[in-house]
Amino acid sequence: MSIIKDKYNGEVRVQLQQQFGYSSIMAVPRIEKVVVNQGLGSSKEDSKAIDKASRELALITLQKPVVTKAKKSISNFKLRQGMPIGVKVTLRGQRMYDFLDKLINIGLPRIRDFRGINPNSFDGRGNYNLGIKEQLIFPEITYDMVDQVRGMDITVVTTAKNDEEARALLQALGFPFRK
Repeated sequence: MSIIKDKYNGEVRVQLQQQFGYSSIMAVPRIEKVVVNQGLGSSKEDSKAIDKASRELALITLQKPVVTKAKKSISNFKLRQGMPIGVKVTLRGQRMYDFLDKLINIGLPRIRDFRGINPNSFDGRGNYNLGIKEQLIFPEITYDMVDQVRGMDITVVTTAKNDEEARALLQALGFPFRK
């Protein structure tokens, strides 16, 4: 079992039910899925960039990434419809909890000059977005195997109705928000 899942089932659920006055334990917000996305602007010139990014993302998330393709052509960016432009992974269940545990306890503290994550990155519907500048913060990625430093976007999708409920959920699970 994951530490975050145990913490949610043990104490966070009851705490949120009391804080927001839910009548049922099933109405308490929970994390539905985590989407990890890497956009690769350089993939037009370097065809192996998609393979390398895919391999790194698979190491980090323990799940095979899906290659994302351009929806439409944009001539200014030399982009054709259907060209591969990134990789993404949607995590659910045990893998999601394992990834969040690794992100909160290992990844985020390894960021240089880390003072906490932005508390204003909610989308209005209870989902949280987080951008990471380099993939080297994860312990599976060593500096020697990286050809290029790539960032990634992490979206935490919750069942919360609004940002206040989602912030309370993520804070209770241990997300280090900036004061």
